Amino acid sequence: MANISAVNPSTGEVFAEFEQLTDELLEQSLVRANAAQILWKKEAIQVRAELLRSIAREYRERADVLAKDVALEMGKPIKAALGELALVASIYEYYAEQGPAMLEPKEIPEHASGKALVRKDPIGVLLGIMPWNFPHYQVARFVAPNVLLGNTILLKHASICARSAQNIDELMSAAGVPEGVYSNIFASHAQIEHLVADPRIKGVSLTGSDGAGERIGALAGKHIKPAVLELGGSDPFIVLADADIKKAAAAAVIGRCSNSGQQCTGAKRFIIDDSVYEEFIELFVQGMESVVVGDPLDAATTMGPLSSEAALLELDEQVKQAVADGAQVLTGGSRLDRPGAYYPPTVLSGISAENRVYYQELFGPVAMVFRVGSVEEAVDLANDSQYGLSSAIFTADEDRAALIAEDLDTGMVYINAVSKSAPELPFGGVKRSGVGRELGTYGIDEFANLKLIRRS
Repeated sequence: MANISAVNPSTGEVFAEFEQLTDELLEQSLVRANAAQILWKKEAIQVRAELLRSIAREYRERADVLAKDVALEMGKPIKAALGELALVASIYEYYAEQGPAMLEPKEIPEHASGKALVRKDPIGVLLGIMPWNFPHYQVARFVAPNVLLGNTILLKHASICARSAQNIDELMSAAGVPEGVYSNIFASHAQIEHLVADPRIKGVSLTGSDGAGERIGALAGKHIKPAVLELGGSDPFIVLADADIKKAAAAAVIGRCSNSGQQCTGAKRFIIDDSVYEEFIELFVQGMESVVVGDPLDAATTMGPLSSEAALLELDEQVKQAVADGAQVLTGGSRLDRPGAYYPPTVLSGISAENRVYYQELFGPVAMVFRVGSVEEAVDLANDSQYGLSSAIFTADEDRAALIAEDLDTGMVYINAVSKSAPELPFGGVKRSGVGRELGTYGIDEFANLKLIRRS
């Protein structure tokens, strides 16, 4: 089988290689997961919860080693990688502590005689298809609730973070996860399509591009099985006339440059009231130019490289096309003159709906800024997107912001803050940003059999 190469995006050097599974070994993994699920679903909920606590302990103890591999594989600064791992541990702890109550049968009051209740039962073996940009966090938000529920997991991670995928597999084993309850699979695209179609796979979760979501969602639908699709985003960041502009501009830099701009919930379209536009732009450009771009292993670095040379070339081509279509570059705009996949924080203005980049997702540290004359215009522009993941509103009047939030076609709205995950907060979007929710009480329901039991 073909090898999977782990490439350091800071240097372009291959530092590890892994082999894809043969069809025979992949079948063995599926057989083990199916057999394990029959036993795992019968384990007491307290046993499953304690296993999640054990996984969380392993994450906290291994954080330094895991963070270094994240930095080497996809360029995340070491401080940010440690932050991701702390969040991961908190997700496993959250479901260990709060999850058992979520799984308690719920009685349904009836007017007629008799009693009715709904149980949340597991459905079987699940397939997870995960991306590289948060190599541990995105696995955790899928795995934690489903292992607690009693499902078992086959996990296909992105090839560029194969070292992290292996690390997770080893961590699960060290935490005491029974064989077959969690299995890392180095599988090809063709093998994944075969798995989605296999009747032993009862559900699929994918986090990735909307194109990948189209393919996997269609295949899951063809075989009548549930799919959670967490896809792309082009999140609006609205600044009203009464906002604290310094705070908004500082948050905008974080929202656009966090994880080198490679996150679906990153703020990407900055929609600014005309009366504060010039002030915001001056502060925003200054902030973008002050970002420290460098080696992700250097503690002083606040933004590392893009995940790969291919990612950089795609982003660079989008910016060049935007400029050819009439956009103006306020800062940045071309790759940095240094080894590695480094792209500078960039701000583009003057983008009309006729510009091809207007409806695209820019998966890197490139911001599009827009000037509007009213709240209504801001909302219309924010909703003029094929995506609907997250959004932000900055204003002194949070009650007014809450009313504006009702009109935004996004799955999440943050007021006077950029999007930030927490174990108890449901994550997901609408339109081409996907279907389904993860985390919180909602995340445990996606792959549950909500079984009605009624006594007459």
